[in-house]
Amino acid sequence: MATSSVNSTNYAQSVYDSLNAKASTTSSSASDTQNRFLTLLTAQLKNQDPLNPMDNAQMTSQLAQISTVDGLERLNTTLQALLDSSSGSQTLQAASMVGHTVLVPGTSMALSKSMGVAGVELASAADNVTVTIKDSNGAVVDTMNLGALKAGLNGFTWDGKTTNGSIAADGKYTFSVSAKQGSNDVTATALAVGVVGGVTRNGQTFNLDVTGLGTFALSDVREIL
Repeated sequence: MATSSVNSTNYAQSVYDSLNAKASTTSSSASDTQNRFLTLLTAQLKNQDPLNPMDNAQMTSQLAQISTVDGLERLNTTLQALLDSSSGSQTLQAASMVGHTVLVPGTSMALSKSMGVAGVELASAADNVTVTIKDSNGAVVDTMNLGALKAGLNGFTWDGKTTNGSIAADGKYTFSVSAKQGSNDVTATALAVGVVGGVTRNGQTFNLDVTGLGTFALSDVREIL
C-alpha cells in the first residue's frame, strides 16, 4: 500500500518563506512575531506527514509560548504608559514647587534680622532636645534647649542671641541636634530651610535646586512651608 509522505521541498520552501517574510523590515513587535509564528505553524500543519501528525501537546505548548510572549509585550506597554504618566505628574509637581520655601535635610541656618529658622525630624519622641549653633569658623555661638518634642517634624527659631547675650551678626551659620529619651539617644535629622529656585531633570527623576543649600530629590522634601 502506498503511503503519503511529506513533501520536503514544499515544506522547506514554506519554512524559508515564513522566516523571511518580513526580512525587509526592522520591526520586532509582538504582533509581527505572532504573525510569523502563526504563518510558520500553518505551513508546518499543511505539510505534516498524515501518518505522523504533530503531537497535540506539542502544538498546545507552542501556542502557549507565543501567548506568553504577547502577554509580556502588552504588560511592558502598560508599564511604560504608567511610567510616562508618573513622569508627567512629577514634572508638574516639581515645577509647582519653584519659589516655595521647603524643609530639607541639612545643617545650614541663615540668620536675617536676628531671626533664624530650621527644623529637626525625630525618629521617636524625645524628652530632651538640644541644638548647638556654630559660626563659619566652627565656634559655638549658642546652645538651645528645646525641651521635649514629639516624633516627626519639629520646627524651631533662633533669636540670634549668643551665649553671652550679645546679638550675632546676620549671615550663615550651621547647627547640630542631639536628642534623648531618658538615657537613650534618639535619631535626629537636622532640617534646613530654603527656597526652591529651579528644577532639573535626571533621566526619570527630578531634582530641586534649593537656593543656598544645593540639589535635592523630591523625596528629600520634608515639608513645604
